[in-house]
Amino acid sequence: MTAARRRRVHLIKKELLLKSREAALSACQTFNNPLITFKSETFIVLIIIGWTYLLHAYYRQQKIEYRDFKQHGRRRHFEKTRHGAFKHWSLEQCLSNPASPLDRDTTNNLRFLIGLRHEIEHQMTLGLDNWLSGRYQACALNYNYYIKVLFGSIYGLDKQLTYSMQFMELTAKQIQGIETVEDVPPRLRAYMIKFDEQLTGEEFNSPRYAYRVLYTRKLVNRPGQADRAFEFVDPHSELAQQLEKQYWLTKEVERPKFRAKDIIIKMRAEGFVRFNQHHHTQLWKALDAKNPGKGYGWLIAGTWYWYESWLLVVRNHCEENTGLYQSSSVSTGTV
Repeated sequence: MTAARRRRVHLIKKELLLKSREAALSACQTFNNPLITFKSETFIVLIIIGWTYLLHAYYRQQKIEYRDFKQHGRRRHFEKTRHGAFKHWSLEQCLSNPASPLDRDTTNNLRFLIGLRHEIEHQMTLGLDNWLSGRYQACALNYNYYIKVLFGSIYGLDKQLTYSMQFMELTAKQIQGIETVEDVPPRLRAYMIKFDEQLTGEEFNSPRYAYRVLYTRKLVNRPGQADRAFEFVDPHSELAQQLEKQYWLTKEVERPKFRAKDIIIKMRAEGFVRFNQHHHTQLWKALDAKNPGKGYGWLIAGTWYWYESWLLVVRNHCEENTGLYQSSSVSTGTV
């Protein structure tokens, strides 16, 4: 490679990194801005751009071709847009490449956000900001970790962004997990549940997938202590073990399961009185819903049990076919 070629490669890599950092910084600054209400959508779009440019810079550094092309013999025919620009890999393509430097849990986090972006592209997303903030936080921390590991600590964002001030105090109701996501559209809830159910327990609980922090108010009795907003403890200490036990006792519960009869009863209670066993069977067969890979349910002791993700699919189906299932008269179909 000539000196001029090396300089060009270096300049392009540096430009990709600068744009990547700017996109990631903009994502976090937008999410922290109290005047912005379009937080989730903006954060997801910008952070995906940031990760895409970051991986493009990495592949360029590793001399891995990240432009779309078709191989014809020894020649590569690069795909271009209508205006003649090269088509570069999307973030999904970057993650799927065997040379991706990202670990499994970071990849899971990004795949979740990519899928969420596809789901929210054409609909409002009330309630996502608080419900998914742990996954956004994990994504930001993962980004800062990898840009420093791959390109040096000089590119880290932790000096530009540290903590954001909070105006919301954690309540006992929040700690007990009573908050619901009624404002989140049913299709988004179904997507979240389905994605999470495909993960192992270890993957789901990884801080690189979702960064979960337990805040608790501390009453101090010595000067100087009250100035600390956070206190970090040794994870192996007695205090940390007590906190961990308290957290798991309140949050780790068995996933709800439903028989087909239970789902039909629920749908009728919601006003879809004509929905019956035949309709339910037709629906799950059409969607191949009993395929274990779909994550809608599981066979236990010879009986098929459905998860909440399938309940949401059935509800969406009924809502889209109200003329078929709703009636002022009581359905005579059997459960």
